[in-house]
Amino acid sequence: MPLLSDLAKLLNSQFVGADVSVSRIASLSGCDAQAITFAVDAHSARKASESLAGAVIVRESDLLLLANKAALVHKDPYFAYAKLAQLFAPRPVAKPGIHPSAVVDATAIVDPTAEIGPLVYLAQNVNIGAHVRIHAGVRMGTGSSVGEATEIYPNAVVYHLCVVGARCIVHSGVVIGSDGFGFAPNAGAWEKIPQIGRVVIGDDVEIGANTTIDRGALDDTIIGNGVKLDNQIQIAHNCVIGDHTAVAGCVGMAGSSIIGKHCMIGGAAMISGHLTICDGVVVSAGTLVSNDIPEPGRYTGVMPTVEHSAWRKMAVRVRKLSQ
Repeated sequence: MPLLSDLAKLLNSQFVGADVSVSRIASLSGCDAQAITFAVDAHSARKASESLAGAVIVRESDLLLLANKAALVHKDPYFAYAKLAQLFAPRPVAKPGIHPSAVVDATAIVDPTAEIGPLVYLAQNVNIGAHVRIHAGVRMGTGSSVGEATEIYPNAVVYHLCVVGARCIVHSGVVIGSDGFGFAPNAGAWEKIPQIGRVVIGDDVEIGANTTIDRGALDDTIIGNGVKLDNQIQIAHNCVIGDHTAVAGCVGMAGSSIIGKHCMIGGAAMISGHLTICDGVVVSAGTLVSNDIPEPGRYTGVMPTVEHSAWRKMAVRVRKLSQ
């Protein structure tokens, strides 16, 4: 078991109090004498001081609230928690080999260090990089590729010619590269527009379960480096998401939306098509973005929930404002 001093070196920080042994990281309510927990503010630091934890990750400003408990002092306890969680719960590494039930086209290139699970299908000219893990039931279309150390969970689908970068995590049920919603009206009917672009995903991207990313109509749909996508997100054709943007669950992005770098999009937000959101924007949960956002900041467009009869009165007053 590592000592608290070992963890301090790992995080380039300092420890205070006894140099205790730490076997795991735990929540405030689930810790014991061999666990380390974390306190992100004064309130949680007070609770941590009363907990059974052997050590606490804490800001220097909250250190005195811990009384005599051993502490690892860090400017960002939540970040420190994330790094230590990676230490105590490391991701499994690929076990090289191709399962006998996998179907791998003769033209596919599979690095010898990659792991190809049961019932995987790799079509013509697929390229699988070093140390990649492809779990059971994954389907990869013609000419698609996966960068080194990426992990794709069961039953995800990567369509033809799409690119997934290095060190990505693609969760179960994800569909990358399905047709965008492209139809031309014709005499009361709809004429399908072939979607001939790709989806190109950068490095260090995580895509949550059942998220769908449509391929471009002409140009590519692009997901930048370090982007984090939650579950059940819809990203339409030709969207561009800048590096290190995070998008929460159930967000919908209409076609050709351009989202900047380092943005945060709250759950169930809706992004209209053909608009641009600049770098550094925070969109609150449930917000409808229907115009360009040219300046960084936080944007909210949702009415707080009230009792129904009160909401009806408010709606009448808002309607009369334009009369």
